[in-house]
Amino acid sequence: MALIPSQVLRVAILLSYFSILCHYKALDMPAHQTYGGSWKFLTFIDLVIQAVFFGLCVLIDVSSLLTKGADSREQERQLKKLIGLRDWMMAVLAFPVGAFVVFTFWTLYLYDRELVYPKLLDNFIPQWLNHGMHTTVLPFIIIEMRTTHHNYPRRSWGLAAVCCFGVGYVLWTCWVHQVTGVWVYPVLERIAPLARVAFFAAMTAVICVMYVLGEILNSYIWDQTHTDRTLQSEPNKSLKTRRI
Repeated sequence: MALIPSQVLRVAILLSYFSILCHYKALDMPAHQTYGGSWKFLTFIDLVIQAVFFGLCVLIDVSSLLTKGADSREQERQLKKLIGLRDWMMAVLAFPVGAFVVFTFWTLYLYDRELVYPKLLDNFIPQWLNHGMHTTVLPFIIIEMRTTHHNYPRRSWGLAAVCCFGVGYVLWTCWVHQVTGVWVYPVLERIAPLARVAFFAAMTAVICVMYVLGEILNSYIWDQTHTDRTLQSEPNKSLKTRRI
């Protein structure tokens, strides 16, 4: 039995995202006052995705509790729709985007933080908030994957959806530059146009890799869990047979 029920963990994670979003929006940063506001940053978009996803998870938990024991096909049908949406969000948005943000941010940060998170931002963003946006996202989503089985869509459909998201964000970034004359991230200012195209293509490929990794991890966790339960049940069956 788990030390902390998964329902309690989801509520705690959801509340943490609300806290992070509120503190982030309260920051008095010049970049938030320009075209696109916070929505031009993938980190902020990811925080919204995670908050919506865990909000949906909590809604399903509450709905399951309220409809428990009720004999209503309509309620079951609505609950299945919510579960299907939750699984789709986990596969296509929550895991790949969250893992992508953590991986790319810390990779660029360790190489040269000025490329993605200039030291000037330390004057606006406290360390705990930085980790809330760029670190804890991954363990939170892995906790959800470990506590609840999620059905992934067919890989071709899932990858197509992830690619659409990635290309959509690239186009949005280019549009912001077209309007303001400034790239969202410093790294884009430092590379040539051709290298920029290659960078965008590489980042789209990375987010697709994150989708596949999520699918593999989900399968591994739940195939392993099923195997462990089967092995645990075998000795019990043997004991019952011997008693008979």
